[in-house]
Amino acid sequence: MALVLENVNRIVDGEHWIKDANLSLDPGSFNVLLGRTLAGKTTLMRIMAGLDRPNSGRVLFHGVDVTGVPVRERNVSMVYQQFINYPNLTVFDNIASPLRLEKLKDEEIKERVYAVAKMLHIDPFLKRLPLELSGGQQQRTAMARALVKDADLILFDEPLVNLDYKLREELRQEMRELFAERNTIAVYATTEPNEALALGGNVVLLHEGEVLQHGPTPEVYHNPASVAAAELFGEPPINLISGTVSEKTVSFADYVHFPLNTDLGDLPTGHYQFGIRPNHLSLVPGNDDDLELSVDVELAEISGSETFLHVRNRNFSLVLHLPGVHDYAVDEKIKIYVPTHKLYVFSQDNQLIQAARRVKEGIHYG
Repeated sequence: MALVLENVNRIVDGEHWIKDANLSLDPGSFNVLLGRTLAGKTTLMRIMAGLDRPNSGRVLFHGVDVTGVPVRERNVSMVYQQFINYPNLTVFDNIASPLRLEKLKDEEIKERVYAVAKMLHIDPFLKRLPLELSGGQQQRTAMARALVKDADLILFDEPLVNLDYKLREELRQEMRELFAERNTIAVYATTEPNEALALGGNVVLLHEGEVLQHGPTPEVYHNPASVAAAELFGEPPINLISGTVSEKTVSFADYVHFPLNTDLGDLPTGHYQFGIRPNHLSLVPGNDDDLELSVDVELAEISGSETFLHVRNRNFSLVLHLPGVHDYAVDEKIKIYVPTHKLYVFSQDNQLIQAARRVKEGIHYG
């Protein structure tokens, strides 16, 4: 049976922290709550767990209304971004602590602790204290304590945010494998679109306390229901350009004109917002329908092995997400290329009309 939220509202000091949230999460599903800081992710998870009660609406679990049932009476586990372990207990005893509260037999406790520790590659460290572990091993210990309980619902509140890149990549992969065969509902909160894409499963887009969209991660990424959803699910956010469709052409800000291609040919004449993801823009032509734009460089923001290139013309600004290091001077004049088959089309009231075409089938996030 699913975890269901029906018209859930949470109001604090007169402010809506959660607004009319409706969700249904199935057993065995891995669900990513994606939202910016203060979007309401932690508040929503606290309501799911029973730590907070909504001002209105219902929470149903296995078909039973549990809205007023406290967390201690639910089969729920939580993992936080800080390493919350008992410093005076060994790794074994940390992991075993929820099982001892359930008064399980010692042999069953030992069997389950060793099984989950092996799964998370911390079985060699079971006799150590948490402070004798690395950061990644401490977080694995906290995760093991949550997993060993076989909870109906496991909540992860940005659990990897304090780890380095390599450890985060390792634990993301492990988490996908951990929940592939479990019947637990997993909910994982993050502010990072790329982390949501890497984790897969389902995604819930949360913005200022409102659920914008919910569904399988690739589907939501490729078909954002609104401008707000498209801006949230991308880093950097999707570029937006106002445009007009006539019988034969598309015009951007009455400045750039190009002929209607087969992808845009069914659009009625009128005014629209066109979106293009930063990673779809390029410095070299690659498609027959590429639109060439002359622009000035505003900033070349180098981040590791990637570059966020901010450019402008006299009517609008764009950001390119480029692989590799690209060093450009401010105000340098360059040409960029827009694949028009990759344009998203939104109505004037910000709703999706047409998604970008997927050229290579089987590529999840192109």
